Amino acid sequence: MRFGDLIAVNNVDLSIERGSIYGFLGPNGSGKSTTLRMLCGLLTPSSGEARVLGMNSRTESEALKQRIGYMTQRFSLYDDLTVRENLQFISEVYALPRRERALRIDELLRVYRLAERQKQRAGTLSGGQKQRLALACAVLHRPEILLLDEPTSAVDPQNRRDFWEGLFELADGGTTILVSTHYMDEATRCHRLAILDRGVKVADGSPKELSDRMDSIVLEVIADNPNAARNCLVGEPAISSITQLGIRLRVLLPKAIFDPQSATALVRARLEQSRIFAKVDAVAPDLEDVFVTVTRAHKRDAAS
Repeated sequence: MRFGDLIAVNNVDLSIERGSIYGFLGPNGSGKSTTLRMLCGLLTPSSGEARVLGMNSRTESEALKQRIGYMTQRFSLYDDLTVRENLQFISEVYALPRRERALRIDELLRVYRLAERQKQRAGTLSGGQKQRLALACAVLHRPEILLLDEPTSAVDPQNRRDFWEGLFELADGGTTILVSTHYMDEATRCHRLAILDRGVKVADGSPKELSDRMDSIVLEVIADNPNAARNCLVGEPAISSITQLGIRLRVLLPKAIFDPQSATALVRARLEQSRIFAKVDAVAPDLEDVFVTVTRAHKRDAAS
């Protein structure tokens, strides 16, 4: 997808199974939203092809829109309508049979815990309530695919957790879910995901597959003075990344040069030279380690 001279999405190749939760992980500007909008027919790709539910997103976009649900990261419903009126309006947009509308709306009000708020104007709802209303509207017509663009960016952790419980229930019922996020904990909940960086897919697979394929050794350093430990290690050229998490450091070294034992020995030696007491252990990589490794490798490749 090109916008003038900017290539927003560059040769992204995807294959997504029905009934799965597939995530797009990446920072702002990585192409997540643009990819979703091309898949649901809101944007026409500059080149290439996407088939969604067997339909061409370029030439069959109008028919496709009837079979998908789409939820943006910003609340996009009508603030001056009540909760029920928003649902009623969406039911008419999708031409839900009149005899089914009230039953379906009552069902969604119950499922998304909005029955007591149904006469309240949407603009006065809390962030979590708005999120639940937006999801209820997105699934009102029982879409086969649900596309969610950073849907939890404006809600608290408890509401995020509740929201994801609802997504798992939808997936268990056969709905395919595509969700963009920049939260690592959300990405780990996906069955599979793609990591995007500057419009390019730099990795994809299940969270476990991505961790297993990572080409870095991960060390956890627990020090009484983590800042001093970090300053001591920053100058070591063999270390590719250091991240501080409270009293812990996550230190990455390339597998091409080190095994866990030699990496641990190097870091311990550097700390001991500076008389810094620390516990150093090789640990399993998490998704944030994967993200840092693959995006840095992409930046190096792009610069070379």
